[in-house]
Amino acid sequence: MKNPVKICDLVLRDGHQSLLATRMRTDDMLPIADKIDRVGYWAVEMWGGATFDAAMRFLDEDPWERVRRLRERMPNTPFLMLLRGQNIVGYKHYPDDVLERFIVRARANGIDIFRIFDALNDVRNMQRAMEYVKRAGGHVQAAISYTTGPPYSIDYFVGLARQLADVGADSICIKDMAGLITPYAAYELVLRLKRELGALPVLLHSHATSGMSTAALLKAVEAGVDIIDTAISSLSLSTSHSPTESVVAMLRGTERDPGLDLGLLAEIAAYFARIRKKYARFESGMFGVDVNVLQYQIPGGMLSNLVSQLREQGAEDRYEEVLAEVPRVRAELGYPPLVTPSSQIVGTQATLNVLLGERYKVVPEEVRRYVLGYYGRPPAPIDPQVKQLIVGDEEPIDCRPADLLPPGMEKAWQEIGELARSEEDVLSYALFPQIARPFMERRAQGKGVPGPVVAAIAGAWLEQTETRSGVPVAVAPAAPASAWKASWRPGSGRWTGLLAGAGGMR
Repeated sequence: MKNPVKICDLVLRDGHQSLLATRMRTDDMLPIADKIDRVGYWAVEMWGGATFDAAMRFLDEDPWERVRRLRERMPNTPFLMLLRGQNIVGYKHYPDDVLERFIVRARANGIDIFRIFDALNDVRNMQRAMEYVKRAGGHVQAAISYTTGPPYSIDYFVGLARQLADVGADSICIKDMAGLITPYAAYELVLRLKRELGALPVLLHSHATSGMSTAALLKAVEAGVDIIDTAISSLSLSTSHSPTESVVAMLRGTERDPGLDLGLLAEIAAYFARIRKKYARFESGMFGVDVNVLQYQIPGGMLSNLVSQLREQGAEDRYEEVLAEVPRVRAELGYPPLVTPSSQIVGTQATLNVLLGERYKVVPEEVRRYVLGYYGRPPAPIDPQVKQLIVGDEEPIDCRPADLLPPGMEKAWQEIGELARSEEDVLSYALFPQIARPFMERRAQGKGVPGPVVAAIAGAWLEQTETRSGVPVAVAPAAPASAWKASWRPGSGRWTGLLAGAGGMR
């Protein structure tokens, strides 16, 4: 009896996002696309997460065009994207009409499988996206954001998976974004899910940051996991994922043998080994196993960005202090999983607490909104004293945050006007107005701007917009202007704005 495990390769999204700061261009994906299409993967993850805004921000590319161009070269392989629930591919909640139209157009452009997660594991923030994917004829892969801490247990994650199954999941993803799952925890969780969810397929996604991912994948395979995530070897390990070829070789000749051609995989790996050299300047500088992720539960992408931000502030010597402060802030804010946008929220507050010498002396507006429930329901209660410091006696909302948002598509159409050539352009603007408008202006003028200039243009445009609106622009003390776009709210004593890229963006 054969029961081959299926493979989803992440090289076109999470592989280069984790190792090369999401800088791989579509033109470097296309020459190898036909060989990837011949492998026989269950799916290839190639869109979503941070790739959407990075395409416009750094690469001067239309993110929608990437899907269309790759689909032309890869007609046989299902495409998977990472969707941040009500956050879509952004860092805040968006209205339901924007979410619905995004899913409809993503499906029409070639996305087959939507991996949907919420940073707080709040099913309310995932359910509407799941409904829209179903309606558009896509596959709903509902993701559990895996982490550790007092609120979390095997029972917690199994209960969450049951909720997701009840609201229409076609498969369940265990999303271990920091590489925290141990081999035996993976075995037990998969075994329980397979027993209690019946025929619903289960996938394990685990980063290699801690050095445990390959062992965790193998134990999950033993427990009956249906699908596993890997990355082609030349863009694997460190903060990426276990190497595809190694896992295929380990399972060869067993009843779970995926049956993939190691020769073809070797050709693909050789191609990306050459391509990776082009992006050497974007390497994080973190190699091998990072034990800090086990002690502080900080994803690799968050660590590398933290080092960079502190270095630019001349405060690299405070690194260990900030590392120690992150789990303290996380506990006080109700133990959120550290994944976009909660990783940015926690990381920014921890950095401010250390650099300013007084905890919660300055509170970003996003932290305040988090405490008031505008990102969803925290997994555990927020520390009452910290809550008092941040919001005083103001009470959190108790509804789904997006219920409070007015429709956004018509407004986006009106604002972007003739610069938009399609509904996809309007969606890009609705999600990232400060980035999309200059991108479309350059496109209309037939100009291409080198990648590093794009972020500066977007930042300048935002600053001009805020200045015209009468809101003075200031740069928060915890990060350089390139990372912060913060404004002082008169009378509030708080900064608005997030430390861009401070967390492992997933």
